[in-house]
Amino acid sequence: MQTIASDIDKIRSDFPILSRKVHNKPLVYFDNAATTQKPQVVIDAIVNYYTDLNSNVHRGVHYLSQQATTAFEDVRTKIQKFVNAEYRHEIIYTRGCTESINLVAGSWGKANIKAGDEILISALEHHSNIVPWQMLCEEKGAKLIVCPILEDGSLDMSALSALMTPSTKFLAITHISNTLGTVNPVKEITRMAHEKGIVVLIDGAQALSHMKVDVQDIDCDFYTFSAHKVYGPMGIGGLYGKEEILNAMPPWQGGGEMIKNVTFEKTTYNELPFKFEAGTPNVGDVLGFGAALDYVTAIGLDFIAAREHELLEYATEKLTADPLIRIIGRAPEKASLISFMIGNIHPYDAGTIIDQFGVAVRTGTHCTQPLMDSLGIPGTIRASFAFYNTREEIDKLMEAIVKVEQLFL
Repeated sequence: MQTIASDIDKIRSDFPILSRKVHNKPLVYFDNAATTQKPQVVIDAIVNYYTDLNSNVHRGVHYLSQQATTAFEDVRTKIQKFVNAEYRHEIIYTRGCTESINLVAGSWGKANIKAGDEILISALEHHSNIVPWQMLCEEKGAKLIVCPILEDGSLDMSALSALMTPSTKFLAITHISNTLGTVNPVKEITRMAHEKGIVVLIDGAQALSHMKVDVQDIDCDFYTFSAHKVYGPMGIGGLYGKEEILNAMPPWQGGGEMIKNVTFEKTTYNELPFKFEAGTPNVGDVLGFGAALDYVTAIGLDFIAAREHELLEYATEKLTADPLIRIIGRAPEKASLISFMIGNIHPYDAGTIIDQFGVAVRTGTHCTQPLMDSLGIPGTIRASFAFYNTREEIDKLMEAIVKVEQLFL
């Protein structure tokens, strides 16, 4: 595969599902913020593990186990390089962002948050970056503070600064809003927080597939990610954490792998990263994740970002030209997704008709119900684009929207 790809037809042929039909029409997949489609190389990597390498890792001296362990740990190194972590043992395998956030809340949070402390989040957060902190606050007698957004969907940076008080111990914030596409200035946010001694977690679920992420440059204490958002399999992801912080944290779950020695009287815990990886890992999907990172690296993140920006601009132009459409969220820095409403039509009704055209969009609250409540709307239609999408597919979406308008307005 060439480092820089320009042939979109060739790229699309790498993804088997893009050739299928839905309702007897070519599939147009605009739900990439929910999950991305998988290139054949990812599918092959998973199949190859189960056909050629299937065995447990770290525990066996036999050939298959040794080979699987090497492949498994090689992916950890790939992730380290992909996000530019300083050390490979700063990468913890998890099931994805949700589990990564719960790990931090359940380990660092329970060890460090006390009654009267404050945890700061934003109005943009996905439920997975709200609920774990609510649960922790309820348990500890702490308070959850929410930073508002501006009218265009940008984070209110002045309010954020004002909300960072001596009581604020932790900040958990999204890198990119999965609902509005807002790209938060996470490096600046982290700097502001660290000046006041606040520990920072960045929810990177939506970021890795769209842009280069450098955790050392951001200087965040934790960064979470999910493979299925970056063309990899579901059920696998990870947590980046600074070495000194991870070393100070107690284990989150107990079991095999996370131990050095066990007696009925006392257990000695393993070193990083294994201290946080209890139980049999999802080896096959880890290898699929590695194949996905190889694929994205070969295509080139610069190409991906430029391609998706082009699609975002084209879709924004088309949607803006329709007087019946209201775009929700117009932050200056946006990823390649658009949330919108068509008149007063309920998003579910619109999405059902759009689906009949073979176009897959997301409708509803997008796991950001508090955000929708603050905006005073029941939900939106969300079209989220990947580099394998085309202008012609956006035209198909517009055709479907015209039909929705004819039926309901």
